[in-house]
Amino acid sequence: MANIKFGTDGWRAITGVDFTSENVSLVANAIAKYVKDTFGLNKTIIVGYDPRNQADVLSKLCADILVQKGFRVLYSKKVVPTPILAYNAKHLNACAIMFTASHNPPEYLGLKFIPDYAGPATNDITDCIVGNLGNTIENSLEGSFEYYDFSKDYFEHIKKIINFDIIKKSNINILFDGLYSATIGYFDKILKDNGIKFKSLHMKHDINFGGGMPEPKPKYLQELISLVKKDINTVGFANDGDGDRFGVIDEKGNYVTPNEIIAILLMHLTKNKGYKGSIVKTVGASTLLDIVADKLNVDLIETAVGFKHVGEAMRKYNPIIGGEDSGGLSIQGHIPEKDGILANLLILEAMSYEHKRLYELVDDLYKFAGSRFYNDRIDEKLKSQEQVAIALEKAENIKELGSYKVVKVNKTDGVKLYFDDNSWILVRPSGTEPLLRIYIECDSLEKIEEFKENIKNASIA
Repeated sequence: MANIKFGTDGWRAITGVDFTSENVSLVANAIAKYVKDTFGLNKTIIVGYDPRNQADVLSKLCADILVQKGFRVLYSKKVVPTPILAYNAKHLNACAIMFTASHNPPEYLGLKFIPDYAGPATNDITDCIVGNLGNTIENSLEGSFEYYDFSKDYFEHIKKIINFDIIKKSNINILFDGLYSATIGYFDKILKDNGIKFKSLHMKHDINFGGGMPEPKPKYLQELISLVKKDINTVGFANDGDGDRFGVIDEKGNYVTPNEIIAILLMHLTKNKGYKGSIVKTVGASTLLDIVADKLNVDLIETAVGFKHVGEAMRKYNPIIGGEDSGGLSIQGHIPEKDGILANLLILEAMSYEHKRLYELVDDLYKFAGSRFYNDRIDEKLKSQEQVAIALEKAENIKELGSYKVVKVNKTDGVKLYFDDNSWILVRPSGTEPLLRIYIECDSLEKIEEFKENIKNASIA
């Protein structure tokens, strides 16, 4: 049997090595069996793909197999962002299959199964699909195939969430870095359709993503940052390869972290739009969110790392906002799947309601919170899963790091150690390889470096 594993967000592998037509056929048959067994052949399946190498070819192969098995298949007419396909899963009461490797390097491709609730498939679902590998169902002549434009209903839905009139009146200078991603032809079209002016760069699909990475982090947004700094009062936006994550640059050329964006939007949604409920965040997200939620009298729900856990909690609690520190969020009234397009629009809306620049909203956030936090992450490659288990056990037994004493231990996902100065570290395993991810949060950059040294001395990393 092929080495096919579903991690925190689907199955990903190198194109032409493990992500091959043979393996895609295996997974397509496994999904067909799962959908038939769970819903029956009358369940529509929708299929989309991002701009990656072979994504169009292999997604069409998958769609053809599903048609042969007797399903009605709606296949995207063009490259489509993950959140738009996910919205249509809910809107059309369909299951969705998205061909994407999100922010992974260009040589990767992947496949996400999205059930009709429009969020990431939970472990029980992906375990069932993996268990079906090698099994198949009989062919049927009842299947049908149709090319479909998934953007129209999504655009109409977004108009019900976002106040485009107030954004248009605010005349914000907007610079959109298409980053060669799936949101080209979607985020920019939404702005155009609503009369909002903007400038743009990197507005073409490229399987090599311009020689960089389809990840909206400062390292890969240097041209956007440079242009923002030259054009005073401009705010910059970007998304990852499939459009479910966001990257935002303020008017001074500073990268605004996802933690800051989620906190600003929580304040905006409660104050300006009257949203009520809780906030969902992962155990790896900042204490900043805890403080803001507490000051707003909003309940906080914490999950394991990965948006599938956030999405599951969103379906259960219907929070104001759910998010993670890696750049994914969604809100009440939308879908339990991260949406980078919506995140960009919400920031424009928050700026417009407050009549402020983004860096001013960041300043307001920290004045409100009364604290500032800094984050970093160490990825430590180990030789075996046994070594990972030993490192986790060692972390769990730590009582102090340097001069900082452990005051609380959280085992929601890996081992999170809280220290007596409000710093914390989270030590958790990668879901797919012998790798430790060590998250660090402190109240100064100097202390981050001190904690890194202490972690090394403790032989965790």
